[in-house]
Amino acid sequence: MTEPRTPGEERLAQLAEPEKEVAAGTRTLVIGPYLTRKRRVSTDSEGEGSNPRPPEARLDEIAGLALAIDLTIVRSLIAPLSSPRPATFVGSGKVEELAGFIRAEEIGLVVMDCALSPVQQRNLEKAWGAKVIDRTGLILEIFGRRARTKEGTLQVELAHLSYQKGRLVRSWTHLERQRGGFGFLGGPGETQIEADRRMIQERMNRIERDLEGVVKTRSLHRTSRRRVPYPIIALVGYTNAGKSTLFNRMTQADVLAENMLFATLDPTSRAIELPHGEKAILSDTVGFISDLPTMLVAAFRATLEDVVEADVLLHVRDVSHGETEAQAGDVAIVLRELGIDPDDTRRIVEVWNKADLLSAEDRERLAATSQRTGEERRPILISALTGDGIPELLATIEQHLALGRMTYEVDVAPEDGQGLAWLHENTEILDRQSKDNGHTILQVRLVAGKEPRFLNRFPDARVL
Repeated sequence: MTEPRTPGEERLAQLAEPEKEVAAGTRTLVIGPYLTRKRRVSTDSEGEGSNPRPPEARLDEIAGLALAIDLTIVRSLIAPLSSPRPATFVGSGKVEELAGFIRAEEIGLVVMDCALSPVQQRNLEKAWGAKVIDRTGLILEIFGRRARTKEGTLQVELAHLSYQKGRLVRSWTHLERQRGGFGFLGGPGETQIEADRRMIQERMNRIERDLEGVVKTRSLHRTSRRRVPYPIIALVGYTNAGKSTLFNRMTQADVLAENMLFATLDPTSRAIELPHGEKAILSDTVGFISDLPTMLVAAFRATLEDVVEADVLLHVRDVSHGETEAQAGDVAIVLRELGIDPDDTRRIVEVWNKADLLSAEDRERLAATSQRTGEERRPILISALTGDGIPELLATIEQHLALGRMTYEVDVAPEDGQGLAWLHENTEILDRQSKDNGHTILQVRLVAGKEPRFLNRFPDARVL
């Protein structure tokens, strides 16, 4: 039987959800209140409005986010702005114009592709008589529905609370009322807003402590993998680029792979086998997105630790998407934030995915571009859905892992069955020849960390 909540726990439960749960099927209006090009250029130096995508592409993306939680989009529109209005973000004329449409179409939710202040959100809800959420609120809603692991749910709650804490300042008039305090729980005259902020901070502190334990556990798992050791291959890329489909194709797993934004939030790892028999760990990660709220980047940093630790990164790009170059730029920004050089060709392989969605002409053009590119930087054109290009991708992964590894030729006597078995288990067998005298000549490439044991066991091995 569930224990009844205390009033404090009840209040915290309310605060933990910055937006009321948005029901699937809610009739929704999506608005892109974007600065005009002239205004964007003038504010780029201030860090505002610097998104290089055309408004139509940005509107398509926010509509895709809304569809990811099964909202019914009645209409999506662009509302050009010369500058944001302090009270309602968009101009009063646009607010009045949309109010009639919202009432006539019985719109229950308005999604604004911007960051709204609490005052702006409240004023718009009052004017339109509908729930209003901004880009951050929508992404939080998606994250809340997708996360499944303990780490994922803790990260989502932490992000929710961080978002809510920042919105308590004069958000609601009832929070300005004073309340009595009892000892350390609140001094005399503590206002409700102060009490709420304190409860949120205490809960955030507990979550952060819990997350430290989860991160330590994941670190132990990584350490145990390193002892094997298997190299780690991490999939990175813009959300909906096809990472999970590729993960399933390469590992024969059944990770959720849907044509929607943020289908994957929890990191997943599986073993794969490379062409010459070496095993590796393939890790699927959360997709990146433009203008990801800072609190979410911080909250989900732990889920990207496998990316930082990876030996090879597969940057999966949806080359059928009209904004694939801009998306690649956003991924590069996030990689830099993680301390990874996006131009490190020894470590990063570009994977041009969704070739099956290209016209025959575009596919031929991209294939020719790939072949003309130097081997170090050569992108691999694939279709994760059909499997085209996967053998070439696996061979390329193997080549990148081989960089810096030593290759030897070793002569194994017929009576040294244990030595032969050790080589098969601990090295990459590149070539094998059987001699008439029963000896076996092997060309092997050493896995990282195995060279001392190899040379101790086969001191006569010859470097190639």
